[in-house]
Amino acid sequence: MKTLTPLETDPSSDSTLGADAPDAIRWREVLKPYTHATLRGGLFSLATSVVPLMVFWAAMYFALDVSYFLTLAIAVPAAGFLLRTYILFHDCAHSSLLPGRRSNALVGGALGVLVFTPFAKWRYEHTVHHATSGDLDRRFIGDVPTLTVAEYQAWPWVGRVGYRLFRSPAVMFGLGPIWAMLLDTRIPRPSHSRRIKRSVLMTDLGLLLVIGGLCLLIGWKTFVLVEAPFVFLAGGAGIWLFYVQHQFDGAYWKRSEEWNFEDAALLGSSYLKLPKILQFFTGNIGLHHAHHLSSRIPNYNLQRAHDGIPKLNSVPAMSFVEGLRVTRLKLYDEDAGRMVTWREVRQSRTGSALQAH
Repeated sequence: MKTLTPLETDPSSDSTLGADAPDAIRWREVLKPYTHATLRGGLFSLATSVVPLMVFWAAMYFALDVSYFLTLAIAVPAAGFLLRTYILFHDCAHSSLLPGRRSNALVGGALGVLVFTPFAKWRYEHTVHHATSGDLDRRFIGDVPTLTVAEYQAWPWVGRVGYRLFRSPAVMFGLGPIWAMLLDTRIPRPSHSRRIKRSVLMTDLGLLLVIGGLCLLIGWKTFVLVEAPFVFLAGGAGIWLFYVQHQFDGAYWKRSEEWNFEDAALLGSSYLKLPKILQFFTGNIGLHHAHHLSSRIPNYNLQRAHDGIPKLNSVPAMSFVEGLRVTRLKLYDEDAGRMVTWREVRQSRTGSALQAH
């Protein structure tokens, strides 16, 4: 399995590996009318995300004097606005929220403090993800780690136990947000570029100032009582969203020599058809097949692009309930060409053993 080194893609560029393929160039032209970020669209997105997030945070704090159950109830919409803020942070990484690369980088860096994520680090890993999604030979940077059945069976028992624990809902959607948002991104690694190291340290400094200031103002226990519930909820929902975008029955996976840009986008990225209220809180990211065809489409133009291009409407849609069910899928079976559950792996091994006798 090949993993990309930092030299193989430039995170400051809006291009990705494979973006010069003929199908990528063709789609770039087709979707070009939808890729223009506007100041009005960007500011409206920020006003309907960050502002209500701050309002609900304050409401959770004042609700502590009434009942902590009320605080927890308010945490639900607060988590929705934090998730929506993360989508704007994501758009900034693609330079698609506002006009101009510099304005997106500045706003993305600021939003990174709100979502506990260093902007440059996440932008690099997400650029690699867009370049390699669905490629079995280029995994494990910016994606949900996924093994094939053969790889899993070849691992020693310790590795298999670790993988099973990682892929369990309790760990992935419970402990996952704590690891991904609060721990994994706090310390720069020696392999990181200077830009990424600076981004990690600047985000840590921003968090220290914001969290330290709030703890001095209201006390650290009060801060934790307010912050923890909605960050946990938003983090779990965000990991689930990222999971179902590329982990579903029939999802496209190919070896590098067979991989192509268009199929990876249309067949390997889900069309998660959510209720309108959830579509709002998730910033239209359920239209993920359109996003992977052109990451320069702002969140506020994704629905228009989807409705305007007939081929985008022809891909199978996944409902919210179906999105919950696909969390049962754990491995990719190259022989069957599909994601499979633990039960299917056991049945396959039993069948192979019976045939051997």
